[in-house]
Formats: sequence, C-alpha cells, structure tokens
Amino acid sequence: LGFCMVRLPSIMQTHQDIYHRNYVYSIIFLNSSIILCLPEKLLVVTVATKETDGFRRFMRSAKHFNYTVKVLGRGQKWNGGDYMSAPGGGQKVRLLKAALEKMKTQDKIILFIDSYDVIFTSGPEELLKKFQQARHKVVFSSESLIWPDRHLEDKHPHVREGNRFLGSGGFVGYLPNIKEMVADWTGEDNDSDQLFFTKIYIDPAKRKAINITLDSKCRLFQNLHGALDEVVLKFEDRRVRARNLLYDTLPVIIHGNGPTKINYLGNYIPNTWTFENGCTLCHEELRPLTALKSEYPLVVIGIFIQQPTPFVTVFFERLLKLQYPKNRLKLFIYNQVTGGHLIHHLYPKILGEEMDGVASRNLGFDMCRKDKDCEYFFSLDIEVVLKNENTLKILIEQNLPIVAPMITRAGRLWSNFWGALSVDGYYARSEDYVDIVQGRRVGVWNVPYVSSVYLVKADLLRSELTEYELFNSHILDPDMAYCHNIRSKGIFMYVTNMHTFGRILSTENYQTGHLHNDLWQIFENPVDWQDRYIHENYTYIMKDKLIETPCPDVYWFPLFSDVASNHIVEEMEHYGKWSGGGNVDNRIQGGYENVPTVDIHMNQINFEKEWHKMLLEYIAPITEKMYPGYYTKFDLAFVVRYKPDEQPSLRPHHDASTFTINIALNQVGLDYQGGGCRFLRYDCSIEAPRKGWALMHPGRLTHYHEGLPTTAGVRYIAVSFVDP
Repeated sequence: LGFCMVRLPSIMQTHQDIYHRNYVYSIIFLNSSIILCLPEKLLVVTVATKETDGFRRFMRSAKHFNYTVKVLGRGQKWNGGDYMSAPGGGQKVRLLKAALEKMKTQDKIILFIDSYDVIFTSGPEELLKKFQQARHKVVFSSESLIWPDRHLEDKHPHVREGNRFLGSGGFVGYLPNIKEMVADWTGEDNDSDQLFFTKIYIDPAKRKAINITLDSKCRLFQNLHGALDEVVLKFEDRRVRARNLLYDTLPVIIHGNGPTKINYLGNYIPNTWTFENGCTLCHEELRPLTALKSEYPLVVIGIFIQQPTPFVTVFFERLLKLQYPKNRLKLFIYNQVTGGHLIHHLYPKILGEEMDGVASRNLGFDMCRKDKDCEYFFSLDIEVVLKNENTLKILIEQNLPIVAPMITRAGRLWSNFWGALSVDGYYARSEDYVDIVQGRRVGVWNVPYVSSVYLVKADLLRSELTEYELFNSHILDPDMAYCHNIRSKGIFMYVTNMHTFGRILSTENYQTGHLHNDLWQIFENPVDWQDRYIHENYTYIMKDKLIETPCPDVYWFPLFSDVASNHIVEEMEHYGKWSGGGNVDNRIQGGYENVPTVDIHMNQINFEKEWHKMLLEYIAPITEKMYPGYYTKFDLAFVVRYKPDEQPSLRPHHDASTFTINIALNQVGLDYQGGGCRFLRYDCSIEAPRKGWALMHPGRLTHYHEGLPTTAGVRYIAVSFVDP
C-alpha cells in the first residue's frame, strides 16, 4: 500500500474516511482491494522569484492546512514576461522541469500551482480524494475562456458538463506523468506556458499517453477569470470556503488568474475572517507606537485640492487636531483651484499651482521618496472629513504597505475603496461590500482600489515603487492608474473599518458665487452643515431639557453656532440691499408693511430653500414638542438690522404669524448695547438675547410685543413667521 494506485477500476462500490496520526486518509474499497492515499506523498510545487504579499498569503493558507511546499526560483530574476495580460510564464516550466529531474520517488504526487494569486480552501486529504475520483494521472484546472490562442478552440475535446478549456495555473498528477509532460519543453522563459500545455492537451495521442483530464466542474481548482459571478463565500463552522454555484462544488484551490484577482475571497478563506471570531489576523504584526523608544516616524502629509470644496477651513482645523507630534509631520499642499478666493485667502502659501493633479501626486510621492527621514506618505484629499484624531497613529500601527481608513459619503453606500474588480479592471461590487461599509463586518480588508485618503510606507516608494509616474495613464484617471500600478507589482492595498474615521464630502454641486458658500450646503452635505452651523448643545435640548421659558409661552433654546450667526450677518451685509424701513414694500404680497423694519429677505440672497430646510430639520421638531399636533408651515423669513441712527427699535405689534421664530445673530455687550424684546401683556422682557439662541413665541392675540431700543452698535436678528 502506502500510495495511491495508478489505475482505478471503473466501478466504485463504497467510500469512507478514516483518521490516523492527525491525518484523514481517503480509502476506496474496490472489490477486495484497498487504495490508500497518504498526504505525505503529496508535494506542492510553486514558482516565486520574490516574496510578495500574495505569496505570503499563499504560504499562510498552505501552512494552515499542513501542505508541504517546495518553492522554485527564489531570488532569481523573473524573465517570464507579464503573463497576466500577455502570453508568458515559460520560466515556470523550465524551473519545474529541472526540479522534477532531481526527484526519484515514483509514487510522489505533484501539485503545481501559481502562488501570488492562489489560496487553499481545504487540506491535502480532500484534494487527494478528489484527484483519485477524477480517475486520471494528471488533472488540470479548467476555464470557460480560451487563452491565448482562440484559433485552437475547435481542437479542445467537448465535455458533458463544465468548462472545456485548460488552465495552466494549476495541475496535479503523478511524478512520472508530469515528468513526461514537461520533458519536451525547450522554449524560452517568456514563451507561453499556457500554450505549451494546451497543445499537449489538444493532441489526442499525448493526452491519452499522459492520461490528462480537466477539472471541468471545479472540484479541485477554481479559476476566477470569467467566473466571478459563479463563486460565492460559504461560511462553515469557524472556517470559510468558496462555492461554485454553477456546478455546486467546493473547490480546494482558488486561483485569481489573468486580470481577475482573488479579490475579497482572500479576506475570508480559510479562516481569516469568520462570523464566530471576526478578523483573526487584524492584530498580528502590528507596530505599536507606544513601544517606540525613539521619536515617532516622520510622515509627509500630501494635501490635494483639485476642485472647489466646501468646509475647507474646517478641514485644516481638524488637521491641526491630529494626535501626532507636529515636529514629525511635513506638509505638501497642492491647490488646483485658481478661482477659489476663500482657499487662496486662507492658505496663500500653497505649492504646485502651475502643475496638474497627476503631476502633483507624483511630486508628492517623490518628495517622500527622496527624503531619507520620511517613513510614510499620507495622501489626503481636501474633501475628506477626518473626524478621528488618532487616524494617523492607527494606520501606522497596522504596519501594512498601503492602508486606507474607510470613509463613506453620509447616507450613501459610496466609499473610498472597491471590494472587487470587473474583468476589464473597473469597479465591481463584492458580495461583502455593503456589510463592510455599513459596519456589519469589521476588520482590515485587502482590496483592489483605494482613494481619497491612504498611508504608504516610504520604503515601498524606494524599493518596489521607484517609477516616478505612478499616477499617469492615457485611459485611466489618476487614482485608478495608481492602483493598477500597485496591483501589477503584487503589492496589497488594505482598508480598515475597525474604527470610525470620518466621511467624504459631496462636491458635485458646490456653488462658489457667495461670500460664505458653505451656508448653502445643507442639502448636499447635511452632516457637515450641522457640525459647522448648528449649536453644539442643540442635540441635548430634549434630553437635558435645555429649553428655557423666560416669559409665558415663550421658549428659548440654542440653535446656531457662532460661525453660523457670523456668516449670515456677513452674507447680508455683503449683499447690502437693506430695505429702507418704510411701509411700502414690493417684496411682500399686497406691497404694504404695517410694521416695517430695515431688513433683507432670505429669498433676496437665494437662501430661501436652505432656510426652510433648516427650519424643517431643526425648528419643526421643537415646535411639535411644544405645540403637540400642530403642523408647521413656514412662510416669510428675513434678517433685521437695528442701529441707533437707522432703526433702533420696533413699536408694539402683533406678527403676521401663528408663532414666530426670532434668532439673535450677534452678542449684546460686545456687538451692541440695549436691544431685546418685551411682551406687553406679561410685562416680561428678554434684554440679553444670547447669540445663536432662538426665541419661539405666539405671533398674535396673546403676545403683543415690541423691539427694545438698540442704544449703541448694530444688532441683527433672523425672523421667521410660521403658519401665517
């Protein structure tokens, strides 16, 4: 016994597994004889001229299942061409032929596979069992697409079911048969291994002599090229496999051949991420910064401003709050926005305005590459909202070649990474993408594309990524070109969602025709608008009962931040067309104002829609709380200006509203003296309105009121009439 018999009878009666010495042996009872397959008879042979991230992943999966692996070509120069996109790979056949000539054990079973884009999903016992069941001495992986010579299609044998074409990236067989198969190899290193093996297979005489077949239904090998939609994850007890839906098989080996890589499957198989344990590798090989005895690594932060972007001021305010020693940071800032007066006014010392975005990114990388002290390059686009102050520390501690913090667009599934690639190298949604984006699966994920914000090890720029023009392409945008170049080098990119990092702004409809353009962003970027313009205590109004009642049925609560109040006042003064305070007013229905003020209506600065949105989002919930069952309908909205020499006060009056919102836009004592509001019926005055706080009171019948005189400075209030 001791090895798998060469030939199997055509009729199999029974089959079972036995366990011995921590191995599972496949036993097939054929009449009175027993055939025993020992895992130690299997040798995995692969070619790897350098240790890439993919190779390390391959070896990790092989070790997990106790495969014995022999690696050929270590340290040698690769001369096999770029066989991922063009014919090549002959060097693999030459190295295999030489290695087999030194092997003498005739009962040895050889599994020859690629390694940079291959993972095991199961152990040698299952592989040997399925190899036996194929009833041939050599079994090749199969593909649904023919490559590289389509003219040979008609010469391929037809199969009853499954893939018809040979894939050279994986085959298993007995040593003598594989020796015979490669014996005639005399080609060059850059010749096509695929074409070499295909011609053997389509030759009926050679196919029969060597006894070759294809794994047509992917029981042993799953090539992903042309089959992405056929393969899904199958979660088992504390392990994960890939399942071929088309043939309902569980392949032992997954091969991301051609332009199609393993993509998301490698993030799970065999047990990298499971529902029971989550991410099993996320805390391995970290670089804890707290353990450093020397200074923190020096990081060059590249900031790229390529289109008019809202909340630029806030971006730089957050940058200053990064929890990282400032003496270990260098800034490279590129600004392509020549018409953005706000950006230029705030940040005049900006590099690279004479070059385009592609050149700027190449230059930023090269600055780090040439700076011997630079250990990391942190690429950061201006539209990134980096809320986590520890982002830089977290990414460095992951100790990965390229890693991005996952950021998303608020309320949408858009993010800064792709879960998978299509056949033509563009975006494809992986089956786990939504779960990752929405935080139902948490970990560190190998992905084919990152953008907007990511950290790159400088050593990588000085070794694998020495080419200057990493972002250049005639057909791809800069980020896609960069990621394509990274993938072509066999370098893995990662995205982590183990922490909440922030989000990305929408810039598509950003208008720059106002003084403070960000005020108009309540629709496009509502979360950032709230962060910037709504009072920091607004969200505590209901929970902590922050609504005050300074007068009967008058409610007082925080609404606007100081920035919001300032921007509204400055926007109105910038517009400058204040009404004269007379009774004749063509802006309103009827053209006559009984109690006129010096004001500017919100619709005069095209802010009416945004103002109504603000009222619905932030005022309506409070009115519904204070006036249950009352439907809120907003009408007139305007900003009033009070000045001692213009209009210092407002005589007693009722408002043309069911109730009124009155928001103080500047600070008594600092910006003006006097002012306030008095409700005559109750002889109750509010003489020190708080900046950014809103008064809500009935407009008619019970709350006859007046504006108290402003004695110095200028007072501004924003007024809205509700349900007139």
